[in-house]
Amino acid sequence: MAVINIRTKEVQVKIVYVGPGRGGKTTNLEFIFQHIRHRIQSDMVSIKTHGDRTLFFDFLPFDLGQIQGYKIKTQLYTVPGQVKYNATRKLVLKGVDGIVFVADSMEVMREKNIVAMENLVENLSHYDIDIYDKFPIILQYNKRDLADEDVALLDIETMESDLNAKLKAPFFEASAVKGNNVIATVKKAISTTIVSIQDHLA
Repeated sequence: MAVINIRTKEVQVKIVYVGPGRGGKTTNLEFIFQHIRHRIQSDMVSIKTHGDRTLFFDFLPFDLGQIQGYKIKTQLYTVPGQVKYNATRKLVLKGVDGIVFVADSMEVMREKNIVAMENLVENLSHYDIDIYDKFPIILQYNKRDLADEDVALLDIETMESDLNAKLKAPFFEASAVKGNNVIATVKKAISTTIVSIQDHLA
């Protein structure tokens, strides 16, 4: 739930990047951070371990101007992809306002994408959030650039069937490494999330 400060007329929005381990969540945030670095006054916090690229979260606030007189600030987080860090994933999802699900397009990652989505649904239900009930979520099908390196990739139709058949959420084909559609993804995630909390600002 967005943190709304009526006194300061400020809304703090939390968007969390989720998905399978090494799917590109951290790479997304690193690209965003560098792309708009001139607009960010704080550092991005990244805690890494040997077992996963991101143990806890990457923190990235940036100012979006105002909506209905309220100043909007966004925090972007990633959750660890590996199953053994599920307690941490659940903790990071507390108070989430919007989700970016970063799926790995490699064929060998198909099952891990599905398991990660199932895990997301389960973890959000812990906070009484039904992801299928108009909850703001954007899907990103990452690593599409690997097709140029003859890596076997899932076709978009298969990924849509596996991950988005019921959600029917907006999606982007992307390459976090090259930055393709990384900014488009986060912009859509932010705008979709803000629309969902507009009623609270009325």
